[in-house]
Amino acid sequence: MPWIIDYQIVLDQMRQQRFKCLYYNSGAFGFPQDVPVHTIGWLGPPDETIKPAAAPFTRQVSPPFEQNLAVLTARAWREIMPGRVWVLPMSHWAFELDYGSREWMPSLIESIDLDPGMLEGRNNGAAIEFSPEEGDLFESFVRRLLEMLLGSDFMLAFPGRPALCTLHHHKQLWWMTSDAKLAEGLDALVPPAAMAPVGRSEAPDPDPPPPML
Repeated sequence: MPWIIDYQIVLDQMRQQRFKCLYYNSGAFGFPQDVPVHTIGWLGPPDETIKPAAAPFTRQVSPPFEQNLAVLTARAWREIMPGRVWVLPMSHWAFELDYGSREWMPSLIESIDLDPGMLEGRNNGAAIEFSPEEGDLFESFVRRLLEMLLGSDFMLAFPGRPALCTLHHHKQLWWMTSDAKLAEGLDALVPPAAMAPVGRSEAPDPDPPPPML
């Protein structure tokens, strides 16, 4: 069964891997500026907010977008970065469950046999952890996030692996890794041949989190 990883444990693990927290108490993390990073964006619907210079890093996924992105994400976890996976809000749980996604997020959390009451008072980015045998639950959780998020973003982290993934509310997955072999594996899942049409250099910045409660 998926479980909740306390935020202090999340912080300790991420700091051990030299990731930096982008916003206080949040589940948003990134690589230090001195670390070369490979960026790959898996795109759903056309998005005019993506700048033209980002086009070389993007890969177009065919519809149904949410389903196919979720399937690909689960494959990337199983085949390229096996082990545990964490799902974290890039703001914090108190915001998501009180304001950001309160109409549907509690039922999503209940669908993986967790009590949303265990998260709703946390003004931090505690992680929901999925183990390898919970691949189907993880896939359905990711799909529902892609279907329902309107303004919030989530992050996927892989403890012990030099990789992060922003689950963007525009129905996109933005991968970052310092490992060239991991980047090659991600590219093999969605080859760059079918380059996505983009509207406007870099991956879209994650939305800033709301004020901390």
